[in-house]
Amino acid sequence: MSDQKSDKQKYVDFHLGKHELFINKNYEMLYTINDFLLGIWFLVGSIFFYFEHLKHWGVTLFVLGSIQMLIRPTIRLIHNFHLRKEYAEKYEKKKDE
Repeated sequence: MSDQKSDKQKYVDFHLGKHELFINKNYEMLYTINDFLLGIWFLVGSIFFYFEHLKHWGVTLFVLGSIQMLIRPTIRLIHNFHLRKEYAEKYEKKKDE
């Protein structure tokens, strides 16, 4: 029993570590793009509030930024589900061998 646990720990540290790095690069890009756009919407929206005729657009950009703030945890959840799925597939293959 302890040999199985030891094998599983080795697998997680080695195989998932390499795979996780590959997956993290893709999701890291999504996080960065989302955060960059979020900053732009709030910055431009804040500047628009200085001008009366642009306040409507400023509010619109704040709403867009707020929606993007909800996208952040969504990306993280999808990332975690993807990792869990990949881990399960790889571990089941290793277990069957």
